[in-house]
Amino acid sequence: MSRPVIFDLFHTLVHGADDERDRVVGEMALVVGVAPDALVAAYHATWRDRLVRWDVEETIRILAGRLGGTPTDEQVTRAGGHRRALARRVLGTASTATLDVLDALRDDGRPLALISNATSETAEAWPHSPLARRFDVAVFSCEVGLAKPSPAIYRIAAERLGVAPAECVFIGDGADGELAGAAAVGMTVFRTTEHNDTDPAWDGPAFATLGDLPALIRESAGLSSASTFDGRVE
Repeated sequence: MSRPVIFDLFHTLVHGADDERDRVVGEMALVVGVAPDALVAAYHATWRDRLVRWDVEETIRILAGRLGGTPTDEQVTRAGGHRRALARRVLGTASTATLDVLDALRDDGRPLALISNATSETAEAWPHSPLARRFDVAVFSCEVGLAKPSPAIYRIAAERLGVAPAECVFIGDGADGELAGAAAVGMTVFRTTEHNDTDPAWDGPAFATLGDLPALIRESAGLSSASTFDGRVE
């Protein structure tokens, strides 16, 4: 079997749409009766809880309550629907070029996996996205209660692929210390800058266009995973 490839999602396969997320949260605030700027700030401040603990409605109730709001069930449902619609839109932005690369990797016999630090609306939308059918495994932080760079989340993905972590290639932009996390469990790591130059301090191999990836992986086939680990563990 060819070496499996594990991808990050946001700023790797699709743009992170951070500004649009803030805009949508501001609109949700108006639905539930709290100040838009305050709800946006609360979303940013609680990102770790949202990644591993709270679903969409739980997030809205908790944060609106902290800001003095008392939203009705109907308001919470409307705000949650707005957030879910954003997740569907973002996942639907995967370009034809990106999908073609994934298809080429699969045609090369490479199993594909996803590890995403993502909130519940992304995991819910994933099965209906054009990306999903191209992946053998998808691991979302909100579903496993772990987030990158925890070593355990990488090991879960490898285990579901039926391989050891050292047999895998990891591709990501570098958010949340994900590159060091992948390298620390023995994965070969490539950094992508196609959507965002997130971790310029990372000194391992990098590429600017996803279309370059299949050739880079083939060229690296003879390298040990240790050659990509620079000793940083977060």
